[in-house]
Amino acid sequence: MQPSPEQSPHHAYPDHWEADVVLRDGGTARIRPITTDDADRLVSFYEQVSDESKYYRFFAPYPRLSAKDVHRFTHHDYVDRVGLAVTVGGEFIATVRFDRINAQGRPASAPADEAEVAFLVQDAHQGRGVASTLLEHIAAVARERGIRRFAAEVLPANNKMIKVFRDAGYTQQRSFEDGSVHLTLDLEPTAESLAVQRAREQRAEARSVQRLLAPGSVAVIGAGRTPGGVGRTVLRNLLGAGFTGRTYAVNSAFAADQATIDGVPAHRSLGEIGEPVDLAVVAVPADRVPEAVADCGEHGVQGLVVLSAGYAEWGAEGRERQRELVRQARSYGMRIIGPNAFGIINNSEAVRLNASLAPERPASGRIGLFTQSGAIGIALLSGLYRRGAGLSTFISAGNRADISGNDFLQYWYEDPDTDVALLYLESLGNPRKFTRLARRTAAVKPVVVVKGARHSGSTPPGHAVPVSRIPDATVSALMRQAGVIRVDTVTEMVDAGLLLADQPLPAGGRVAILGNSESLGLLTYDACLAEGLRPRPPVDLTTAATPQDFRDALAEALADDGCDAVVVTAIPWVGENGEAETGDGEVLATALHAAAATGPAKPVAVVHVEIGGLAEALAAATSTVAQQRPATASPAIGVPGRPAGRPATAPAAPAPDKAADGDKAADDPAPDAPRTVGRIPAYPAAERAVRALAEAVRYAQWRRQAAVPGKVPEFLDDTIDEPAAAALIDTLLGRDPDPRGRPLEHDEARELLACYGITVRPTLPAPGPEEAVAAAARLGYPVALKTTAPHLRHRADLGGVRLDLDGEAALRRAYGELTELLGKPAELRPVVQSMAPRGVDTVVRATIDPAAGAVLSFGLAGAPSELLGDTAHRLVPATDRDAAELIRSIRAAPVLFGWRGSAPVDTAALEELLLRVSRLVDDHPEVVSIALEPVVVATHGLTVLGASVRLSPPPARTDLGPRRLSNY
Repeated sequence: MQPSPEQSPHHAYPDHWEADVVLRDGGTARIRPITTDDADRLVSFYEQVSDESKYYRFFAPYPRLSAKDVHRFTHHDYVDRVGLAVTVGGEFIATVRFDRINAQGRPASAPADEAEVAFLVQDAHQGRGVASTLLEHIAAVARERGIRRFAAEVLPANNKMIKVFRDAGYTQQRSFEDGSVHLTLDLEPTAESLAVQRAREQRAEARSVQRLLAPGSVAVIGAGRTPGGVGRTVLRNLLGAGFTGRTYAVNSAFAADQATIDGVPAHRSLGEIGEPVDLAVVAVPADRVPEAVADCGEHGVQGLVVLSAGYAEWGAEGRERQRELVRQARSYGMRIIGPNAFGIINNSEAVRLNASLAPERPASGRIGLFTQSGAIGIALLSGLYRRGAGLSTFISAGNRADISGNDFLQYWYEDPDTDVALLYLESLGNPRKFTRLARRTAAVKPVVVVKGARHSGSTPPGHAVPVSRIPDATVSALMRQAGVIRVDTVTEMVDAGLLLADQPLPAGGRVAILGNSESLGLLTYDACLAEGLRPRPPVDLTTAATPQDFRDALAEALADDGCDAVVVTAIPWVGENGEAETGDGEVLATALHAAAATGPAKPVAVVHVEIGGLAEALAAATSTVAQQRPATASPAIGVPGRPAGRPATAPAAPAPDKAADGDKAADDPAPDAPRTVGRIPAYPAAERAVRALAEAVRYAQWRRQAAVPGKVPEFLDDTIDEPAAAALIDTLLGRDPDPRGRPLEHDEARELLACYGITVRPTLPAPGPEEAVAAAARLGYPVALKTTAPHLRHRADLGGVRLDLDGEAALRRAYGELTELLGKPAELRPVVQSMAPRGVDTVVRATIDPAAGAVLSFGLAGAPSELLGDTAHRLVPATDRDAAELIRSIRAAPVLFGWRGSAPVDTAALEELLLRVSRLVDDHPEVVSIALEPVVVATHGLTVLGASVRLSPPPARTDLGPRRLSNY
């Protein structure tokens, strides 16, 4: 809402303070500044507030607002006097106001940094978290206007308001003066206030999803009068799934005397129903959707599933139509799945909801599935159905104009019916938030992601979000850092999901392989090595093996303490007449289930070739059984007429590897503890089974490490001068900084980096041979002579660098050769630098991505990082564990650790440098890029030879601001 012309022209209406928010009960509301046009709304709002709430606000009976009050509460300068309102349906439900005051508590202007704050919430909306949300937003506004503290006077009986302040997590002081509680809040965000804010965000957004997935009643708007069509199909699917709530069909074209359709009540509008409707499925043409949304909003519908197409996927006109749809729905407090959605499914027996175009409700299971694409959703449902997998919930969100994968991560985090989250995403609207939510969810259950449009960098249709500039490889690395299992295809996603949903996590990467085909066993062995696992030599049971042989061999492998997982390979049996027999897959499945049920809890996967009925039988979960952990491994039980299981010919297993082994999972069940033996996943190819198992191994290792999070070493605080760096940055940017930013000169960059304990070796210009000799005399021999022209920088292979010049003669000779070979000094820009100890050349970078935030990168200098892309990435702020993993994550890492007999370099010094760069970027968002190149890491210590730094006005940090939904 824009202000009227009488609003003060000196302070423009701050439209960036407007925000849509999710309240505690899952409904939405809008927060915006109060303007002079709000007088009537304010009066109407105040009339609906109880006398008790008015008393708490004004400390005296105050039945109505005077004209002077209305003028005061609607006229603000947006600097010293600010008022915000919470609206639903365009009407006020709450207000908050601050007035800047001086030390004596009187009205003041800047530089006074304290303000008096007061809230008022309609009684009907108290308990929805309105005041807590308002406090977050008014505090952010105050900080923007230079206010550092809030003061509030609260009556002792006003327990609700006292609790709002107390629970906010800010540093505060309380005193009792003149019959009221005096509160002072320091508005600087704290770790506690941020944790409180994010916990409230999680509960609110999870609740908003739950209202959609577990409605007590559903209305299908647009159910056709004749069979067929989208609306009628959804109605049929709702009935076919056995939805436990009430169902209604709504169509304005129904005849006045039509009472039912498909056995459910038929109505021409929601108003005719006469009962509350929780969820509306909208299946009408796009031009009729606004009318349907208004009908829903006016009759208290809590959420919408919009199947209608014709929105952002149709171009500019559709994008504007989509934005208006979101604005309209949110104005009524409703959230949307869609538009252009395929629908939602909730398999809970208490709900049995199939509000989608899927003709059958999939089997119940422990997998939650989110997809943006309806076509991909159909394919995934079909693939999971064929392989016997079950779902807890399914969501195909289409254009995801409102509810997104982030919201469902919030819901699945605490959903007791979901053990694995699968997401197909074509874009990350808010990568920073996605990474934060995924990390938290992955700490308790696996998150598997396929990201489409990896190379096109698409933006969600109709979304106004920053576009990420980081390459897909970096996105993948950041997902891995957050514990996300990122796979390339939907097939791989299903493969991994099946294993993770029904099998325990492996304690390490040691894999036993057994089966009745030597060749298939060797293929599995090779696949394990390719995935970084540690396979044991395959055990060949021979083609004469019986199901009992498989059971005995699997039981033995599971009982072996040197094994963390088992892959069973099986081919059809060969009969006495030489013909292949498909065999009884159910019998083999029963044998494998029996062995898994009585052995230790370790993951089992089956690779099979054309064994009829095996995959289906393996997909059937068995009942809860008591786990028996043998004290020692049993010898293989031989079968008369053939030798007992023998190892097939295979290379020796690699030496033990800590990364593959890991420690024993802390949550392994104790011996003899009862457990449920889940479905055993079956795969038609060894590579697919092993890839899924490898993902489980890596995820389990991440889980164990995440249980003890890394930290920023305290010793850094003693060598970092943050105030000096801040003052220098302010000076360098100036009073009116260029929004495009500015690169720092060499000496400026050295001074800034020195504030964080990063020393850059001095470089002196050498525009001529005499200046070069003078510079060398100042620095001391031996020296290096280097060109700094952009086309030659860091290109020693082009002859632009001469090293180990130990005297004046050598320096003059090198200078002459450079200028003769490459060009004039003015073109080459030569510099002289003292020699650094020999070591490995590396590069350390930090950049600010508008969507993902600050990213720390590391690689070897030159061809490995520039030509081969061998660079590792982590989000800032980086911990000591992140720094250690960063330098070990590149493929060329062995060069740092003594490859081919070379001396290992000082990786501890390198990790410390990474942490210092991370701290600098995290402490000062104005530092938008840093490149240290090369960083020569020697056996003892390191030397930074080159540094470039760019400053810019700090970008907005939406992840640290108050809770808000995406703008459109």
